Amino acid sequence: MTKEPTGRLPVNTDKKGQPISRLEGKEKVTGAAKYAGEYNVPDLLYGYVVGSTITKGRIRRLDVSDAMAFPGVKQVFTYENRPRLAWFDMQYADMDAPPGSVYKPLHHAEVKFNGEPIALVVADDFETARYASTLVYVEYEEEPSKTTLESNLGDARDPKKGMATILRPPPPKPTGDFESAYDRASAKTSGTFKHGTEHHNPIELFATTTVYEGDGKLTIYDKTQGTVNNQLYVANVFGLKYRNVRVVAPFVGGAFGSGLRPQYQLFLCVMAALELKRNVRVTLERKQMFSFCHRPQTIQTTRFCAETDGHITGLNHSAVSETSTYEDYTETVSNWSHRLYPSPNTLFEYQVVPLDVHSPIDMRAPGGSTGMHAIECTMDQLAYALGIDPLEFRLLNYSDNDPSEQKPFTSKALKACYEQAAAKIGWDQRNPQPGSMKTGNKLIGYGMATGIWDAYQFPSRVEAYIDKEGKLHVNNATTDIGTGTLTVMTQIAADTLGLRLEEVNFSYGDSKKPFSMFQGGSSTTASTGVAIVTAVNALKQKLIKAAKAMKGSVLTDADETNIIFRDGLMTMKDNPSISIPLKDIVAANKGRAIKTTNLAKPKAIKLRKYAKATHSAAFVKVEVDVSLRTINVVHAVTAVAAGRIINPKTARSQILGSMVWSISKALREEAIIDERFGKYINPNLAEYHIPVHADIHDLDVIFVEEEDALINELGVKGVGEIGMIAMPAAISNAIFHATGKRVNDLPIHFERLL
Repeated sequence: MTKEPTGRLPVNTDKKGQPISRLEGKEKVTGAAKYAGEYNVPDLLYGYVVGSTITKGRIRRLDVSDAMAFPGVKQVFTYENRPRLAWFDMQYADMDAPPGSVYKPLHHAEVKFNGEPIALVVADDFETARYASTLVYVEYEEEPSKTTLESNLGDARDPKKGMATILRPPPPKPTGDFESAYDRASAKTSGTFKHGTEHHNPIELFATTTVYEGDGKLTIYDKTQGTVNNQLYVANVFGLKYRNVRVVAPFVGGAFGSGLRPQYQLFLCVMAALELKRNVRVTLERKQMFSFCHRPQTIQTTRFCAETDGHITGLNHSAVSETSTYEDYTETVSNWSHRLYPSPNTLFEYQVVPLDVHSPIDMRAPGGSTGMHAIECTMDQLAYALGIDPLEFRLLNYSDNDPSEQKPFTSKALKACYEQAAAKIGWDQRNPQPGSMKTGNKLIGYGMATGIWDAYQFPSRVEAYIDKEGKLHVNNATTDIGTGTLTVMTQIAADTLGLRLEEVNFSYGDSKKPFSMFQGGSSTTASTGVAIVTAVNALKQKLIKAAKAMKGSVLTDADETNIIFRDGLMTMKDNPSISIPLKDIVAANKGRAIKTTNLAKPKAIKLRKYAKATHSAAFVKVEVDVSLRTINVVHAVTAVAAGRIINPKTARSQILGSMVWSISKALREEAIIDERFGKYINPNLAEYHIPVHADIHDLDVIFVEEEDALINELGVKGVGEIGMIAMPAAISNAIFHATGKRVNDLPIHFERLL
């Protein structure tokens, strides 16, 4: 039996960390981990949401008398009897709210989207509440609705500006004269790319359990990616004191962006608990989760051109996405190509079309996976037009700087990604002629693509203290949505103070802990992880000061630069026999814990001269049945340059999940809307197709060496999104190589190849 690594990095270690298994893994696989809808709460009532059956219009009449008369029903909440709450948009806004008028559940008789909650039935048990919901009688005044992007492109407009545009910058201004460059170019290509709505579908259903504690105090177990975000939302909307609202979410069964904003079941559950002065739980069914957040429908057009020697001379990328009628949700879609490829002439555009749908929300690699699919397929098409190998074409246009800003990257090991992934897939064995490779009745195709994602860091505050047993406790409000946050943060804390993993307790997923932004954008390790380093280093200084002040201390006259922390001891680097146990320092402090709380922020001023990004390369081999044209991804490789990898095991798991999702995005996944009724007709996992085990074959993940001494104190970048950005395009390009036919719309169905 092999011994599990301790997580303490030895001197002169490899830059990568240790592949520690998830610390909470046993709890999850045995069912001991509690999710939002599973907490054992006494005297619990259950709510069931009644959704609108129309897409746009008004409620003319609501009759809840039959539902109220049913045994076990306690109340039916509608816009007619909901309590008087906050009125202004700013009180409903959350940290991720886009510009516009924030959605307010049960606010009035107007219906804005299909499935919008129009009532909440609260009863003694879930089954009673669900049945009683069928007894709610509703009459509507229905109006014509608009729900598909392609049918309403005439309504496209520039998006409104707001705070959210800081993380979703608009396209940069044009450079040069693209139209002239394109007209006179030696080689040029263009394309139109479409994808429909995609829904997050995390395995855990959205649920909220609200414990009513009296005197305006609540403890809320919620499915969320941001405990503090939801705490602020609840306090602002319901007029409560922040300190009286506690949001708890230590275990989150996946989210992929769907938990970045407070979803409507949170509002409804808290409202019911406060009004009834009871503990209440509201759990959404799978079909109800199709009524809100999603990746938006998007249509893109590209025009790229180059000289005969392969150097790009023009880049044009225009995108139109859906938003709701009440908010302007935007994504960074058309900005990416010029961050990778130099070009003297550029033209980038982005618009939105308001539709009668719920506001979209960030979905793993928002904008990036959408935009890079169009970009990398167009790059592939231009490479073929030039007669240049697609990999060679990208290397020919490689830049160590960000061409769009004329700034050097803090680090960029993308060439190593290309080289190692190409070698792993066997790119040199590829016959470049489309449709030329065949094994039996299978056409063989190879494709590749590039990925790029921003390296985000948000402010984060961490409390760290040593208890009387010499153990380190670290507190932060961040969540763990299944990424391995608990394990990685424990590793970072243990490494920083020279302790074993079992000597560290990382407490998280609780809004009462020090501040953390929501967990999204591949930012958590760079945010909370760096804050842990900052706090523990500050704690070291306090411990050194306390140790020097101890009566008869062996370290009184020690040079601080010669003091190290190892194995629960403060010791001299050049004389390990001189040491003081950490627990003795606490004992000398009359047994009181020695603690510190510190805020870590991005190095905004220091890094403003640099561009910050994670990079990747995806290489794919597909088989296409000659007769049936069914498609199989038989081998895929993703190579990632993301700085220091703290835990290769959990990081690899992140990339593997993204690769599986990439196959789903490219070949399976779409929510189909019936424009006549404005509703999704496949709101379930039987008809919303995702890959099964038989669809997944050989997947390889490579983390190339990339040292980044500038980006942050840990030298880390996120890996949550980068694995999903390049691979859909690589699959599309491989299908072209196999068949000689380009299909730009996602997902690619086999009948498009017949």
